[in-house]
Formats: sequence, structure tokens, C-alpha cells
Amino acid sequence: MALAQRIDASEPRDDDDAPHVLIVDDDQRIRSLLERFLRKEGYRISSAENANQARRKLEGFVFDALVLDVMMPGEDGFSLLETLRADGNATMPILMLTARTEPDQRIHGLELGADDYLGKPFEPRELALRLSNLMRRRPETHRFVRFGRFVFDVRREELSADGDLVRLTDRERRLMRLFASRPGATIPRHELVADEDLGDRAIDVQINRLRRKLEDDPAEPKYLQTMRGLGYRLLADPGET
Repeated sequence: MALAQRIDASEPRDDDDAPHVLIVDDDQRIRSLLERFLRKEGYRISSAENANQARRKLEGFVFDALVLDVMMPGEDGFSLLETLRADGNATMPILMLTARTEPDQRIHGLELGADDYLGKPFEPRELALRLSNLMRRRPETHRFVRFGRFVFDVRREELSADGDLVRLTDRERRLMRLFASRPGATIPRHELVADEDLGDRAIDVQINRLRRKLEDDPAEPKYLQTMRGLGYRLLADPGET
């Protein structure tokens, strides 16, 4: 059955708690059809038509999976895949889509870090099942990270204190996202510097600004702690998910 015939015309769902998937494909028809189908399957969907758009969206949101076309004008999917894996997106499941299904193409994508491969044309239901299987195999992550009176919602990238939203800058949000990805673990200084593309002194300034929003006494931090000679850690409450 053709792809267009398989798409239900009912209104797509948009649930903030649903897994968030980014579709990257230069074919607007495929993006639109997949968006409607996967929303009906219970996913939240964002889309991009090229690698540059995809990078901007990846900077602003945490995605649970990526559906990535190989053949795109400009930077292709293989190049984007390679840089994403090199930049630390090691656990996000990535499903490659391509009209070229030669063994050497599939092997190249898998060598670069793709988790699965699906040739075009494809059945939307098969793509949805493959996504579901990939996310089931994904390491367990925290949805909420709690520390004192604060809660950080990892998916929505929102910080609240006693139920009230705390305003964060884009850079503070990225720092919180990184700390919340490994609550209680020390994030090495060199990783923070690389992630924020800042120097050592600038990272210290950003940490101090964030502490003023998190700590009763920023000079004696309880939550965002300095691990001397190593880096920083977010001391979260035990057992939170």
C-alpha cells in the first residue's frame, strides 16, 4: 500500500510527555506524512529539511530519537551522523532512511554509528515499530531530576522551584541538561568547556551565575558542587527518575 494511503487523516496528538522524534529529510511530502503518522502513534515530532536546520533544533531540544535521510542537498546524512556521534550524542537512537540500499551504504552508516537502516520506499508502520524497538533498547534516562526544592524536567528543559518556573538563559539550560544527564556524577571541566565552546574562566562565570539561581548561599553550594581538580557535579536527591 502506498505511503499516502496509509496515513490516517485524523488530527495528530501532541503530548508533552510523549517521546520526541526529529525527522530530517529534504522531501517535504515525506516529512509531512511521517509527522502525521507518528503523532497518531503517540510521538511528538519536529522536522528539518537539511542538516543545518537539524543542528539548530538539536541545540534547542532533547530528542528521544532521530530519523535521518542520507541523500540531502548540501551536507548529507552520513556527515551529520558522524558529527553528532563525535559531539557526544552517543545514546540517541538514529534510524537512517535512504533510497540507496546497497550493502556498502548500510555498512558505512552502521560504522558511523547508525542504530538501524530502512530503505525507501518504506511502510510507515515498520518505521514506527523500528523506532519503538530502538528506544526500548536505549539506556534508562531520568525524566525529572530533583534537588532540594528544585525540579528539572529533562524533556521539557524546564527548571522549577516549589512549582514555579525559574527563568534560564539558553546557556544555563544547556548546562542544566548536561548535569541532569548524569545526576550525581562529576562532569569534567574539559567536557563543559568543549560543550559550551568557552574558555575555563568563562565556564566558571557561567557556573557562578547558575548557582545564584540554585543556591541559598552560592559561596557554599549544596547542589552544584565543585569537584576540585576535576569539574562540577549536580548533587540530586537519591532515587529520582
